[in-house]
Amino acid sequence: MKEAKGNLFPIFDDILQKEDKEKLLQQHAKVIWMTGLSGSGKTTIAKGVERHLHTQGILNQLLDGDNIRVGISNNLTFSTEDRAENIRRISEVSKLFMNCGVVTLNCFVSPTIEIRNIAKQIIGAENFIEVYINASVDTCEERDVKGLYQKARKGEIKDFTGISAPFEAPKSPEIEINTAQLSIDESVQKVLDYILPIIKNK
Repeated sequence: MKEAKGNLFPIFDDILQKEDKEKLLQQHAKVIWMTGLSGSGKTTIAKGVERHLHTQGILNQLLDGDNIRVGISNNLTFSTEDRAENIRRISEVSKLFMNCGVVTLNCFVSPTIEIRNIAKQIIGAENFIEVYINASVDTCEERDVKGLYQKARKGEIKDFTGISAPFEAPKSPEIEINTAQLSIDESVQKVLDYILPIIKNK
């Protein structure tokens, strides 16, 4: 920092970096990207992780369709093109949170390998932790309290992943959770077991 001649305000030569924010928060920022079919349990698991991290003093932000589709992406449809744009926006927002030292929990169907690779490229592979919430269409349909699968089968919802649009499972996710086999608590713990050693300040 130096004083500018004739200027009451100092000039800052250096910009605070992600590492400076992480040092302040005493944590390491990562983006935990949960992918899977609608109804697989992404947001339910993320909320459990969110609460546990909070009790551990780890600042985090959960992003899902409820807080993205009503705001930053409220002008987008569920077409292939708009899904890609939605993921691009989410990735850029996640990167902003991450650069402030905040751990970001993302819960999005993000149905194709290509679309998730776009997210990884924007965020940076070293900061991107892919979590595959694995549940079959039948399992998700049984849990469908919103009736989305039923509407999709009737043709009332177009391009619905798992019914009229494909889902490409991750080939090598950092974490895979089968929610037909594990309870919510067990699923949350599996995520925590992987991420806590990474994000907690050593």
